Amino acid sequence: MLPHEVAPSSRLPADSRIVSDTPKAYDGFGGDVGRIFSTSEPSWPAVPTAPEGAPNVIVMLADDLGFADLACYGSEIDTPNLDAIAASGVRYTNFHVNPMCSPTRASMLTGLNHHMAGMGHVAHSDPGFPGYAHELRDDAVTMAEVFRDNGWASLMVGKWHLCKDAHLSDAGPRHSWPLQKGFERYYGILDGFTNFHQPHRLYEDNHHLPIDQYPDDYYFTDDLTDQALHMIDEVRASHPTKPFFLYFSHGAVHAPLQAKAHDIEKYRGMYDAGWDEIRRRRFERQLELGVVPPHTRLPPRNDEAGHAVGPWDELTDDEKLVFARYMEIFAGMVDNIDQNVGRLRAHLEALGEWDNTIIVFTSDNGGSREGQELGTSAYFRTLVSQTRADSLDSVDLDLPKLDTMGGPTTLPHYPMGWAMVSSTPFRLYKINTHQGGHQVPLIVHWPDGITTPGEVRRQYQHVTDLLPTLAELCGVTVPTSKRGQAVPAPAGSSMVSTLHDADAPTTHPEQYYEQIGHRGFYRNGWSAVTCRQPRRSFATETWELHNLDDDPTETVDLAAEHPDKLVELQEAWEQAAWANQVFPLDEGNYVKMMQQPPWNAALAEPAVFRPGMPTVERWRSLQLISSRSFRVDIDVDIAVDDDGVLVAHGDQGGGYSLAIDDGRLVHSHNGYGEMTLVDCGPVEPGRHTITLDVTDVGDVTWEPRVLVDAVEVGAAGPVPRLMAMAPFEGIDIGIDRRSPVNWDLYERKGPARFTGTIHCVTYTPGELAPDNGGQYLQMLKELGTKYE
Repeated sequence: MLPHEVAPSSRLPADSRIVSDTPKAYDGFGGDVGRIFSTSEPSWPAVPTAPEGAPNVIVMLADDLGFADLACYGSEIDTPNLDAIAASGVRYTNFHVNPMCSPTRASMLTGLNHHMAGMGHVAHSDPGFPGYAHELRDDAVTMAEVFRDNGWASLMVGKWHLCKDAHLSDAGPRHSWPLQKGFERYYGILDGFTNFHQPHRLYEDNHHLPIDQYPDDYYFTDDLTDQALHMIDEVRASHPTKPFFLYFSHGAVHAPLQAKAHDIEKYRGMYDAGWDEIRRRRFERQLELGVVPPHTRLPPRNDEAGHAVGPWDELTDDEKLVFARYMEIFAGMVDNIDQNVGRLRAHLEALGEWDNTIIVFTSDNGGSREGQELGTSAYFRTLVSQTRADSLDSVDLDLPKLDTMGGPTTLPHYPMGWAMVSSTPFRLYKINTHQGGHQVPLIVHWPDGITTPGEVRRQYQHVTDLLPTLAELCGVTVPTSKRGQAVPAPAGSSMVSTLHDADAPTTHPEQYYEQIGHRGFYRNGWSAVTCRQPRRSFATETWELHNLDDDPTETVDLAAEHPDKLVELQEAWEQAAWANQVFPLDEGNYVKMMQQPPWNAALAEPAVFRPGMPTVERWRSLQLISSRSFRVDIDVDIAVDDDGVLVAHGDQGGGYSLAIDDGRLVHSHNGYGEMTLVDCGPVEPGRHTITLDVTDVGDVTWEPRVLVDAVEVGAAGPVPRLMAMAPFEGIDIGIDRRSPVNWDLYERKGPARFTGTIHCVTYTPGELAPDNGGQYLQMLKELGTKYE
């Protein structure tokens, strides 16, 4: 008999206790255990509880918003709500992030440099190296975990963009999704961007939402605000004082540029003066506001190879008309962000919680030059054009769409002349390690905690400083271990001292930068930086040297005058790169994007889909067709009056579909907004195999054929290959959900659910394209050896 057991014959009274020989099952229990409740003493484990009077925390991150895009930083765009927050808070004018979105988000949430966090690039590849894992490392402590574990409700809405493309589907794994990284509630997109009128795939918590069609007045930024307010109300209805941490991660103002009609109309004609004049006006306003030092010089237009902006006055009338329209849409998107900030403020004021809420507002990088020289009405077309010697974009294609720009049928992006304006007064853009790529607005607002409202701060600080800063303001500690193991050393330091004192020294004296091969290093006012030209030797690359205290806009290269300082910063960059998993560097020949782990090959095997299934996730769908020939076989029973979509893959940004439309089989190919329709004639009633057979001939070209029972009934080629991230909507069977491939069919019949019987749809991937096979990858690797 064990010491704590009692023989049945002993007949102990009910209140007898086991004191000296308590079973091991009770080890660690802080109370006193008897045989019955009334003679036992309870004990409860400590519940994470925020400090008395702890503030709510809202971190709001805009996407692709440049230093100069808010009125309180020099813009002509109407942002009264953010201006009011700046006027009663503190504006930082020397705040830096990483030059791309996923890297900044990773650093902000973990306090680590982005390569060390696993996010050396945007999360759209998995080349097999730790700095480019494209998911948050498991041993990093996130901002959400810090607040959750200290008694805050941990909430998120918006763009995540911190997990591998291959892990976006409902098959997971979900270990780098928001709820697995410390958030208790989530609503938004896991991808890097979406259609603002008809989002491609919305997620709530740990699952995607099955949405067939959006209301005509739907707008993504408004929806995110609605969801944020609802989450806040859920917390407050459930607990009277528990503070919340809300990460509000905007999709705006990332492409596609889409806004509500009245917000666009508000800015009609404002940008007819062109980017040179608007940039000059912003700079003058910045000097007046004091958000740039009085000795700042406005550099000439960007003229670096691959990044150059031409004079506005030399554009054609059609170019001016189209380009100004792009910027009107962009302004409407910024305006809408501000309107929603106003809604959020009004709600918190009504709850009586505004004064004790810390608001942090910033952006993930500088203005985006992804619209290239001409801009575009079809964002994916521009991404594809970057892989070709000749651009698919043309003002002639975009001009007829002027009146629909900003709505659900176009996916515009502005030319990089406007990105230059966005980053006024700095050089270059998103992806670059010059100041225009990573110097962004930062507004910190907390009526109960900020004693110097309306002041400007000029200290150099970095996005890795936000986590320790918020922890200090809230009286909590960022853990140094996780699950019993030490976590990576933090890259940032609290900047609370600078928040309260304009003369306090920076807490972040040095920082490395690297993005797509662009490199930079900052130390105590000096900056060494390169502007990478792809597929050239890193060893022969030119480094510039700038004294940013004297020359904040990098107009004077001091490399020849201070060679020792340049060498010092180059060596410091090299040391930081090895210490932060920066290597290997991206030489610019697409090897990084083409390499995939071997287990992803299973997703390119033939697949059978059936009606009633949810939309197949975007990345999973792409593996069946990407840069290769493929065949789609539809086993279907068709009656005389049957109608609707048989299969659809894509949206208004690019896609293809087969449908029975008013008795006729129609193949639609949406080539980045340019429609090719093939009338394949009527199909006799009965059971048939309808086939879409697509040959990828290389050079971004497809040649599709349509067959019924192995007999060709139509051909569409040659048409543009859909690639990069298009088709952006996944595969639908018997319906075309959300943003449609064929807008005319959508206007007449909505998602057009098929009324007949589809037995199954089989996708059979074929040979890789001639310019995308294994031999091509090997050629790129061999070619790349000369770039070191």
